[in-house]
Amino acid sequence: MRREGIVPGVVYSGGAEATAFQVSERDVRHVIAEGAALFDLSIDGAKARPVVVKEQQLHPVKGTLRHIDLQEVKLDEAIHAEVTLELEGVEDAPGVKASGVLEHVTREITIEALPTAIPDKILVDVSAMEINDTVQLSAVTPPPGVTFVVEDPEEITIATLSPPRVEEAAPEVEVETELVGEAEGDAGEAADGGGDSGGDSEGE
Repeated sequence: MRREGIVPGVVYSGGAEATAFQVSERDVRHVIAEGAALFDLSIDGAKARPVVVKEQQLHPVKGTLRHIDLQEVKLDEAIHAEVTLELEGVEDAPGVKASGVLEHVTREITIEALPTAIPDKILVDVSAMEINDTVQLSAVTPPPGVTFVVEDPEEITIATLSPPRVEEAAPEVEVETELVGEAEGDAGEAADGGGDSGGDSEGE
């Protein structure tokens, strides 16, 4: 099936029995690429039901979709979902302009919301970050109807901005080596000179 571009999947429906299905990888990737957290699924022409992606299995090398699990949801019941955290204003951050190193630490967060209120992504503004600044989840305001599922938002670091990395220049090391060699050469010449002087004295 996978060689033919078909992806096997399973849709779970709460306490009901799970249902297996198969779908074109191109079709399912198109739906996922649109970024919609909630979409409708119809199997064999049956009535469409709202679902969310529960889990995806990708090929470790090719990155192709190998299996997908979906979860049927009720539109009037809140659920947990993983949502991407995306940084905005990176190029405008004073610390980045000063050649600081911005690291995106936490890229996803678990939220609770009604299926219709689940955002495609949550934007985190880092345009004011200076060098040595950090942005915690506590500084991010969730969208309306969304709650972050964490014990302590202060412990969740989203981004850090470190000072520029300084590396030793290789030419400086070569210069130091050359100077040491010259010093040793000078010392050898001084020793040879002393030997000649002694020989002349004996001759006299």
